[in-house]
Amino acid sequence: MSHTPPTLAPGLRNATLAQAAGTVLRASLLLPGLAALSALAPLSAGAENAPEKTTIAVKYGDYKDWQPGWDRVKVKAPQLYVQAPIAGEWAVEGTLVGDSVSGATPRWYTERSGATQHMKDYRRAGDFKVTRYLPRAAFSASVAYSTEHDYISRAIGLEARWSSDDNNRTWNLGFGHSSDVIDNSSNGVNTAIDRHKRTNELMAGVTQVLTPNDIAQLNLTRSVGGGYFNDPYKSFDLRPSQRNAWIALARWNHYLEPFRASLRSSYRYYHDSFGVNSHTLGLDWVQPAGAWTFTPGVRYYSQSAARFYVDPVFTSQGAVDLSPLLALYGQNRFVSADQRLAAFGATTLSLKAAYAFTPDLVVDAKIESYRQSAGRHLGGGGSPGLAPFSARFMQLGLTYRF
Repeated sequence: MSHTPPTLAPGLRNATLAQAAGTVLRASLLLPGLAALSALAPLSAGAENAPEKTTIAVKYGDYKDWQPGWDRVKVKAPQLYVQAPIAGEWAVEGTLVGDSVSGATPRWYTERSGATQHMKDYRRAGDFKVTRYLPRAAFSASVAYSTEHDYISRAIGLEARWSSDDNNRTWNLGFGHSSDVIDNSSNGVNTAIDRHKRTNELMAGVTQVLTPNDIAQLNLTRSVGGGYFNDPYKSFDLRPSQRNAWIALARWNHYLEPFRASLRSSYRYYHDSFGVNSHTLGLDWVQPAGAWTFTPGVRYYSQSAARFYVDPVFTSQGAVDLSPLLALYGQNRFVSADQRLAAFGATTLSLKAAYAFTPDLVVDAKIESYRQSAGRHLGGGGSPGLAPFSARFMQLGLTYRF
């Protein structure tokens, strides 16, 4: 039985390493649900080996978003990631992050319906993962915990990966469970206190080396959630107590020998029982240049509206008319005016630069610019009345292996 790793072009291997180093912060900002893990995990196939060195990564993220004439939310997010081998066949890893959030509550529709509250919060989150490595397989278990002034989230995960005899194909199977609770409601909605939401996710996938220059991956995730999905900070918001979803993710990395670069592409389809369908298409170009690696990227996102989403109606004075929401809410029908459940489209432009002082010491910087509007909805015809929404994310990081 051969233990020879698949023949991959150097550019593909470098791209995989760069991708793994660059996703630490974003992974830490998400619960470790399997859908998130499948989207962020490095694209690679081959023999399962425990890490030979300890990795320490320090990242700092800065996020802000705004709508026309209105600065909204700002987030400062320092975080620490550590991975260490143990006894040659085991590895442990963990992340600590603190998100300092401040700003105004959102202007959900247009500048005519302004926010009236100022918010400030601090989130503490951490996760821990242990992995056992075998010659052609690896088994992992993880736990995570996140808390803020009015919300607590706990999660656990199990994952198994195993490779074919020639190490050109890797299968993965995972299970995740998260339990969230509203610990306090600062807006006086006492009916929301101690409300729970639980979600189970099952993921199956395969990664295949196609040619010396091509590697592809396909993941399928089933998510089943039950509990309290209402937003207690919005008036007349009533949603189903069950939210189930299917998520399909396809990725393909191609090494372009004339440019000594790699093209990373991905497509994600999402469908849930609320009636939301979304498409996400991403492209990244990974260009090594000596000790530098530059990664420009573009991502397009489009989603349909939930079945119970209600478009805003305005009075002649320009104020939001709440009577349509009140009428449906009074009939105990599902209804929401949350713009996150509307039909819209969005584009993200990004640029990352990493510099390797040595193979084990890398610094990186990344910036992303996000633009969202109803007019960018796939095929046009997004939800009317939505104000454009913009965001900017910056990240600085240092990764050291020893």
